[in-house]
Amino acid sequence: MNCKLCQAALPNLLLDTAAPENAAARAHIAACDLCAKDLASLQATLSLLDSWQAPGVSPYFDQKLAVRLREAQAGPPADWFERLKTRLRFNTGRHLRPALAGALALVLVAAGGGFGIATFQHPRTVVASAAVNDLQLLDKNEQSLQQVDQLLQDDAPASDSGAALPQS
Repeated sequence: MNCKLCQAALPNLLLDTAAPENAAARAHIAACDLCAKDLASLQATLSLLDSWQAPGVSPYFDQKLAVRLREAQAGPPADWFERLKTRLRFNTGRHLRPALAGALALVLVAAGGGFGIATFQHPRTVVASAAVNDLQLLDKNEQSLQQVDQLLQDDAPASDSGAALPQS
């Protein structure tokens, strides 16, 4: 085991000393002074944390809190902007969600609808008879056939040049 793997196993060694998977880490700590120092340092830290006691609550905490609340309630009321800012900051916003969703939908409809109506121009469709459509289709087919014929004519001289092979 190397020092990197041993460093990863140190929390397991601190919390569960009898686990069988810690045997390799224990063997490495016995051979490596640096890892042994790290383990000793962590054990000292945990022993300090075990001896620490949380400070007790002041017996006058409730009275002091009640006095501060009464002072805040008796003070001058905040202006509407401060009240709104406090409500938005300290509230979950559940009561505002439907109003915000409705306002956003209204803005999207107004902006999107106005933009679409102002810039959209209906194309003018020209209704052609079936005969005109058939003639246009035939004209396109004729042009395609002419292009294919041109391509075949361009390939013909190139293929004829290699056709005459000398006979021996």
